[in-house]
Amino acid sequence: MKRHQSAPFDQRVLDLYDDYAHGRLSRRDYVKRLAAFAVGGLTVESLEQSLAPNYALAEQVSPSDPRIKTKTLSYASPKGAGQMSGLMAWPNEENGKRFPAVLVVHENRGLNPYIGDVARRLAVAGFLAFAPDALTPLGGYPGNDDEGRAMQAKRDGEEMVHDFIAAAELLKTHPLSTGRVGAVGFCYGGGMVLTLAVRIPDTVAAVVPFYGRQVDAADVPKIKAPLLIQNAELDGRIMAGAAAFEAALKEHEKSFESHVYKGVNHGFHNDTTPRYDEKAAELAWKRTIDFFKQQLAKS
Repeated sequence: MKRHQSAPFDQRVLDLYDDYAHGRLSRRDYVKRLAAFAVGGLTVESLEQSLAPNYALAEQVSPSDPRIKTKTLSYASPKGAGQMSGLMAWPNEENGKRFPAVLVVHENRGLNPYIGDVARRLAVAGFLAFAPDALTPLGGYPGNDDEGRAMQAKRDGEEMVHDFIAAAELLKTHPLSTGRVGAVGFCYGGGMVLTLAVRIPDTVAAVVPFYGRQVDAADVPKIKAPLLIQNAELDGRIMAGAAAFEAALKEHEKSFESHVYKGVNHGFHNDTTPRYDEKAAELAWKRTIDFFKQQLAKS
């Protein structure tokens, strides 16, 4: 399917959506402020709908694609939710072959179709990919992002860290895994994979945060994994901490590569919303795949 590239939106509208998506605006205030941009026959309802994710677009790799295999996998998270679940995807190759593994960490709304597709894209690229759903103990991703955000906000943050730690440890010892584990995350997930680099430095061997919140400078010495940092120029919230974080990485002689994609917004890789930028997303994804192939092939 041809990827969707939205017509330009007023940047102030995209900023409102970002504030709403990250809980800085209530739905009531979001709709109220959108009204200022509902002009020329455009209604608030149609504007809101055009900003919301369209998951019909979130399928670069079909679940039935013959190049891959997929399954829903349950796993134990004794320090987290207890029992968790997620989507596992891997190349459809001969039995007995093992693959470098990549943990996929979703945004602040659970395992939605976009993140599931990211896992399948990784499988096509030759990786064993696993995307847990942090909403598992609440019944799983509910089918829409608004409910998903509200549900994820109810979960204990430290328990969720342990849920993703358990998933990374599972990948390290999984029969289909080479034992080399990378982690990629988006938004909330970007911050989570950086947290994993701090908390389980001997498990994760390569980390790619897409527009993720930085960890404290005091925790930087604990990081062992090389980092590929993917940020958006117009993402003021994340960019505000980027320079200090990179200075701390340099100070402690950590291996990292950082890219800031010009003229794009937070969420630019998500091809289901108007913030998607095709050129930046494709370049960032190529860099991600190349980075994992290089780092996870090492012994």
